[in-house]
Amino acid sequence: MPRLAGLLGLILLAVAACAPAPAPLGPDGKPLPKAYIIRPGDESRVTYSMVDSINALRRAAGLGELQLNSQLTAAAATHSRDMSVQNRPWHFGSDGSSPLERVKRTGYPGRMLGENISETYETELETLSAWMDLPDTRSVIMDPAAREVGFAWYQEPNGKIWWTLVTGA
Repeated sequence: MPRLAGLLGLILLAVAACAPAPAPLGPDGKPLPKAYIIRPGDESRVTYSMVDSINALRRAAGLGELQLNSQLTAAAATHSRDMSVQNRPWHFGSDGSSPLERVKRTGYPGRMLGENISETYETELETLSAWMDLPDTRSVIMDPAAREVGFAWYQEPNGKIWWTLVTGA
């Protein structure tokens, strides 16, 4: 009988060793997040996930929807890449350019209204949620004068994402 119990114990130990290891925990005691990797071919899904979500929030607030604009998106893409090069999230380009200047360089015929930026490993919807939690960034998204939006990102090989959203009218 002791021999059978020992064999059963070894089998249980072997089975337990096959179970997946628990997720590593961060300083807050919660599991560390997995990197959100945007793969080639995901660009449209990510872009329209953000734009559709913004428009749902705006509709719920009685505001008009924003149309995706390629010139504003070009300004956003340029800035996302440049923030990565500078390794800091801020509104000025490495050449000293402001958001207004970057939008003007694209030939956008309208008026640039606002810019939101973020450095994160989070998804586009988590980033939108964080922007909506802060009055300054929320006001860019919910500006009643806004009619168009540009949205882009640059993802580094380590998974860090530099998000930029620009609104215009």
